[in-house]
Amino acid sequence: MTLSPVFRSARAVQLLADEGVWSRLAPDMEAQARAVRAVYRDLESVIGAEFRTEAPHVPSAAEVTTPEGLHFLQEYFFLILFRSIFGSLGVPEERLQAYSELNFCIKGTITAADNLFDDQAKTLLPLVDHAGSRFMSILQLMSFERLQRTALERAVRQGVVPVEATPEIQRTLIDRMAAIGVLEGSEEGGGERVPEPDAMVETVHRVRGGALFALAFAAPSVLENGEIAESMAGAEDAIARLGTAFQIVDDLTDFEFDIGRRSHNLLVAQIRHAGTPEEREALEPFWAGGVMPEGVVEARFARSARAVLERGYAEARAAFARLAELGHWFDPALADEVVHAIVGLEGVARMEAISAKS
Repeated sequence: MTLSPVFRSARAVQLLADEGVWSRLAPDMEAQARAVRAVYRDLESVIGAEFRTEAPHVPSAAEVTTPEGLHFLQEYFFLILFRSIFGSLGVPEERLQAYSELNFCIKGTITAADNLFDDQAKTLLPLVDHAGSRFMSILQLMSFERLQRTALERAVRQGVVPVEATPEIQRTLIDRMAAIGVLEGSEEGGGERVPEPDAMVETVHRVRGGALFALAFAAPSVLENGEIAESMAGAEDAIARLGTAFQIVDDLTDFEFDIGRRSHNLLVAQIRHAGTPEEREALEPFWAGGVMPEGVVEARFARSARAVLERGYAEARAAFARLAELGHWFDPALADEVVHAIVGLEGVARMEAISAKS
């Protein structure tokens, strides 16, 4: 999972619009857009013009309801939400902007690394599309590493980050990313052992999803102090739960893909350890490499899938409830709608089918 959600449920997106969520996020969207523009400008001094292409249009807050604005909101939703949370906790504007730039670099680094693990070619930088997706991912990794340092250097010059704190921020980021990478690397060869659901959530989903989202708090964990630091710690726990929720729901949509490469999947664990005898029997030929027909989750594993979905909902609800306690404006009653809005197209259909059978 990366930090790029996909808004596919038109009903959920409209409901969130009606509740004022998108308009409340508009100022933070504009601020995140400024951060992206700043990093794009930095790229000009990081790599030669022959390797760069024209930067894409980055919308303003006034464009939040236009197709361009919604696309940006979709691509950077979590970073925009993180900035909104930081602001609600009392982080000053100058440091908020530094965090927004750093978090864009973190998102880009994670995206490039995810490409290498999953053999994909997503890009967040305006680079000329040379042959070889792995080469492009490595080029992104190298570029974002330098861009991250550039953003920190700018924050030091502006007086919002003490120069002596920069090594600790960089080390904290590397340590946190390495912990996530260890888990991803452990799955490269696949595996036969399927942990019980509770164990899988704690050892896999709270790392792959929770720790991934919590990367946004790496710099604040070093720089903030006093009451803001205490609130930040609570918000980090909440955001880690939100990341866990989305990783859980991802497992429903990635079921077929995960079985194919023998990677951890909570639905597989639920079926193996808590499914009905019919579900466990139905899983075996697919686990052995059999071709899965379309709609197999809804048709054969609906009971276990519903249990996984409810676990995801519970994590998201708890996350937004904790953020509300800390003073953030988002209504926890809309937690389920955020989950619905962000899952992919297949996920929407699958979740609706699962819910209908409950």
